Amino acid sequence: MLTVNTRRRPRHAPLTGHRDFRLFLLGYAASKTGSQVTLLALPLAAALQLDASAFDLGLLTVVETAAMLIAGLPAGAWVDKVRRLPVLVQADLLRFAVIGSLPVAACMDRLTLAHLYLAAAVTGAATVLSDIASQSFLPGLLPRDRLIAGNGAVATVQSSAEVVGPGIGGGLVQAMGAPLALVADAISYLVSAVLLLGIRFREAAPAPTADRTFGKDILKGVGFVLGHPELRAIAVTTGTSNLFTAFLFSVQTAFWTRDLALSPLEIGLVLSASAVGGLAGALLAGRMARRVGQVRLILLSVTVTSPFALLWPLSAGPSAPYTFATGLAVVWSGAVTYNVAQLTFRQLVCPTELLGRMNATMRFLALGVMPLGALAGGALASGWGPRAALWVCAAGFLCLPLLVLSSPLRKRTTGPADVAGPVTGDPDHGKARST
Repeated sequence: MLTVNTRRRPRHAPLTGHRDFRLFLLGYAASKTGSQVTLLALPLAAALQLDASAFDLGLLTVVETAAMLIAGLPAGAWVDKVRRLPVLVQADLLRFAVIGSLPVAACMDRLTLAHLYLAAAVTGAATVLSDIASQSFLPGLLPRDRLIAGNGAVATVQSSAEVVGPGIGGGLVQAMGAPLALVADAISYLVSAVLLLGIRFREAAPAPTADRTFGKDILKGVGFVLGHPELRAIAVTTGTSNLFTAFLFSVQTAFWTRDLALSPLEIGLVLSASAVGGLAGALLAGRMARRVGQVRLILLSVTVTSPFALLWPLSAGPSAPYTFATGLAVVWSGAVTYNVAQLTFRQLVCPTELLGRMNATMRFLALGVMPLGALAGGALASGWGPRAALWVCAAGFLCLPLLVLSSPLRKRTTGPADVAGPVTGDPDHGKARST
């Protein structure tokens, strides 16, 4: 069974004083900032270096995002069979090697689309593995009452990377060219691996079980989530949110350029607003959880911010960029706050030996609907126009408060650090109590 870090610290002492968590967070920051460079540089390398068509670029995105659907559930089962920290290090080293091979091939004039597709597929799968292992490793690294602060810090790093990463990536692509800019991402993974190797905390090896098979392991994780009323409610709410988020992503560019005639600079500022809103939500999540309670924060973050989605289809006239940006900033701040709170809740109610499979199942259910949302958004925008499609999107976001307020979460009264259900123990007896 995996061990849990039970060392007590002052209740609200800064986590910067926790050496192992500091190394974990610095490694996460390095890899996520580098990933933002790849997010920009990889398609630009295909478009500028290899003269890829629009279909080729779309396929590149499909290959990378398909990893969640293909590798997600098996990755969760594997993560529960091994120590999580070595998985994080190995995933970083694999991404370092794969991304690093691209600028080398470009310098030798050997870079091909097939090479880019392979790199996108491998790094996508490694990222899925790393994300699941990170979410499953953190509950052992931190005491229970500091877990929401830890998840808030991780979300802050993620949002900060989304704010500064594209600017760094754009500058590197401008100065060095897209393939060579990928060197920065490769180095970021190596730095992350070195930092993670400095963590002193060690998990105990999971106890082997004679009758366990890979298929049974996956089904046990799926069954735990679907059989847990509160986790099931979180999965439905998060999946619905992601469905309409993908819907928005497929519509917003056409709306900005055709209906609002925004300039590229204005579009960039609108997108920055969403990243800043997400950063604000991450920074405030821990403080708000202490004030209102972790479960109430899940409910309030959705209920208060989702109605601001109405600002998207209402955007018109000279104030349109500001109206749309306000809607994005508020909705994304609520989304990040919700993610911090619900992730901590999931980690606390799930037995340690099931964390990998639980996180993989939740991610599979929540992210697997995004291609459907993107297709629906594109189809509606083509048939009815982007503004009409945004009204449908806003209506979808308005459904989110109804989902959480009608769920078993509304009846829970325990505080943020007192969620019922063991962090370790028999997975068949680890469900939370609703009171």
